[in-house]
Parts: sequence; C-alpha cells; structure tokens
Amino acid sequence: MSSTARQFLFSAVLLALPVCSYFVVFRPVNAKIQQGKKEIEHKQALLSKLREATAQTDDLQRANDQIRSSIESLQAKLPSSKEMDTVLRQVSSIAAKNGLKIPTFKKNDKTTPAGLAMEQPLDIEITGDFDGYYGFLLELEQLPRITRLTDLKISRSDKVDGEMKTAFVLSVYYEGEGSVGK
Repeated sequence: MSSTARQFLFSAVLLALPVCSYFVVFRPVNAKIQQGKKEIEHKQALLSKLREATAQTDDLQRANDQIRSSIESLQAKLPSSKEMDTVLRQVSSIAAKNGLKIPTFKKNDKTTPAGLAMEQPLDIEITGDFDGYYGFLLELEQLPRITRLTDLKISRSDKVDGEMKTAFVLSVYYEGEGSVGK
C-alpha cells in the first residue's frame, strides 16, 4: 500500500472515530442527560407543590387550634346541669343588689337542645324602679355564662308610683348530659 493511501486511510479513520463516537457515545448520553433534567424539573415542581401543601397544612393546623380554643372558651361559659342552681342564685343576688324584688322565679320544665348545649328557660317577674332594672340588665350581661333574654314585657306598677313590673324569659345555656367536651 502506498503511503498516500495509508495517509488517506489513517485520516479517514481519524475523522470517522469522532463521528462514530458522537453517534455511539455522546448522542445517547446527551439524550439521557436531557431526560434526567426533565425528571429533575418535574420532581422540583412536585416538591414546590408539596411545600405549598405543607404550608397550608400548618395554616389549617393553626386555624384548627384557634377554633378548638374558641370552642373550649365557649364550653367554659356553659355550666353543667348541676351548676344551674348557682346561676339562679347569681341572677337572684344581682336583682337584690339592684333593689329589685322577684316575686316569681320559676324554672321552666321544657329544656331544648341548642347545638351542643341545652337551653333552660326561666320565667322571671321583677318589680322595682327603672334604675335598678337597668343596673340588673347591665350586671346580667356581665355574667360569665351564656344567657339570652326573650319575651320582655314591661308595665307600670298599679300599687306603687314610679315602680315598674317586668316579666321575661331568661334562657341559660348549659352542658346537657352527653354534650361534647365531657
């Protein structure tokens, strides 16, 4: 073989080696690298979604804790059925403190469920002057228990001038038997 042919063959092999290595080695490796980059981008997107969900979970946990504490504070304001007599004594002492007379103070036998609590209506009649009645309402509002005043009827007393007679239903909410939180 002549030296020119040998040089040509050597040059052809020398040029064919990088071209063959491109198709055999570099091209498949580049394809795998591109596929790996796509997988990394996909996993990073999933990771960012997971981080957002985790952040929402923390917010939801915080909101649940706030709701739980609100429920506990409301339940703390609900007396048990055994403590209802204490609430009745408090209402009576508030009326007496404000110079009011309570001729009628009776528990209504009809209790009704009100959500997780029970509602005990009390039929109350009070006589006295307006200032005493106003003070009674202000102090009743400050009771640590949840109460509601309905069916209010105010009339002028026939017996004493300047005295008024009021009849109303005071509903006291309490924890009934089997309420949540017991």
